[in-house]
Amino acid sequence: MRRLPIALAAAALLTFATGCGSLSPPGENTAAAPRLVDARPVRDGGVAVIGLKSDPDKLDPSLTGTLVARTVFTSMCEQLYDVDRHNRFVPQLAASLPKISDGGRTFTFDVRRDARFSDGAKLDAQAVKTSLERHLHLRGSGRASEIDSVEKVDTVGPYTVRLTLRHPDTPLLGRLANTAGLIMSPKAIAKYGSAFAAHPSCVGPFKYVKRVIGDRIELTKDPLYYDADKVHLDGVVYKTITDGNIRLANLRSGDVQIGDQMGPVEVRSGMGDKTLQLLNTPSLGYMAVTLNVGNAHGIAEKPGRVNTPFSRDVRVREAFDLSLDRALINKIVFQDMYEPACGPVPPGTPLSTPVTCPGRDVDKAKRLLKAAGVRTPVPLELMINTTPEDNRLGQVIQAMAKDAGFDVRLRPTEFATGLTRTLAGDFQARTGGWGGQPDPAGNIDSLVGTTGSNNQGKLSDPEVDRLIEAGRSTADPAKRRDIYRRLTAAINRQHAVIYLYRNINYAVASKDISGIALSGDGLIRVKEAGYVKGGQG
Repeated sequence: MRRLPIALAAAALLTFATGCGSLSPPGENTAAAPRLVDARPVRDGGVAVIGLKSDPDKLDPSLTGTLVARTVFTSMCEQLYDVDRHNRFVPQLAASLPKISDGGRTFTFDVRRDARFSDGAKLDAQAVKTSLERHLHLRGSGRASEIDSVEKVDTVGPYTVRLTLRHPDTPLLGRLANTAGLIMSPKAIAKYGSAFAAHPSCVGPFKYVKRVIGDRIELTKDPLYYDADKVHLDGVVYKTITDGNIRLANLRSGDVQIGDQMGPVEVRSGMGDKTLQLLNTPSLGYMAVTLNVGNAHGIAEKPGRVNTPFSRDVRVREAFDLSLDRALINKIVFQDMYEPACGPVPPGTPLSTPVTCPGRDVDKAKRLLKAAGVRTPVPLELMINTTPEDNRLGQVIQAMAKDAGFDVRLRPTEFATGLTRTLAGDFQARTGGWGGQPDPAGNIDSLVGTTGSNNQGKLSDPEVDRLIEAGRSTADPAKRRDIYRRLTAAINRQHAVIYLYRNINYAVASKDISGIALSGDGLIRVKEAGYVKGGQG
């Protein structure tokens, strides 16, 4: 792919980004007053189409690893706990918050008594046990390391579950308010086994109808849902539209009612359209460049030897990090509508501490490469998604890194293919992110811990692992805050995950739709959404 000098890339991208009509000026952060939910009264009926940025991977809670799949799950597969609009944990399929005893080693909770899965199976303690044990033991499960503190799952009554932990695990509640808390029908698990993704059945306002890979996922209202009286839509269609401009065009034409993960360029254009509404909230996640330092045999295997300058010498990775200007990336690519980031802990959450991002230092980067004894320019293949936004990001990274002595070659890759390659270890570096959780352990443990099931680059560092364990083992907020401050520093010293920016969660929707909820985890919830009374749909 042709590379642009950084000054030319900046000029070209800023011209493109600001040529979108009568809009607010760049640098004005539209998330200053986040709109989380639109509560106009709605009528029953109609189908809403949601445009997704990428095609979800497997619709199997144990095996999925993508934010877009989690977005689909919000409509068809509820969790034990959820995150409300204020990023607080609240019961969903659980009937109450857990009772923690035995010094933090026993975790007991009740489950709802009024819920059924879409295939008619009853939700009870045994159903929860079946799902949690599948998360723990299914080969390739992305949940295994997330809840690996769980030694045993017991039912201590028809609707009571007791988790016996190997050690205290303060962040466990947060994980059960995420993908690890998704509960599947035991009937469907028994019938379909590893093919569950083709026949998913959960508790949710909508149930699965069919999927056309690369195109759409169709859901219909589930009459068995315990809260069906609050569900107004007849169905939801999740349609994959990777280009944000095309998602916006479909919103304007009425073919799509809600646009997920809209980028700054499309948001600014949408803000000038009186037929559209903007919902946004600060993200709990991050976006980063992940370098392959040990994923030699696949993500399910132990870290191995990857024979590249980046894997062999941390100085090469640090030099690459120092070649990047996070503030300028935010300005050029994202119109100052995101925030530079240099750590996994979301600011403004209870356990966060201020982190100063390193400035760009090309001279130091060159000195580090010289000390490492590598021949310049150092080659690096950077896998990016096939979206205009990722292409712009890749071009800016490419131009910045060139100044320090790197030859970055961009490899645009369709999302699902890129994920497959990443899990197999078939990459040198990739851009990507994490949707985020309020507890920092949810943004760290499985992603950079040696045994983490989402550790794509297979970073393995004893100090990082020790601090991860320490963060799990204490409930004292002051101690945990200090642990995560030190843990962030330890991760950054390895320069294997280079945190770049923290996006704002933007959703653009037709004004004909109301009742959409958007939380800090970036997930669009349409359980109570519907067409406004008197509107079309």
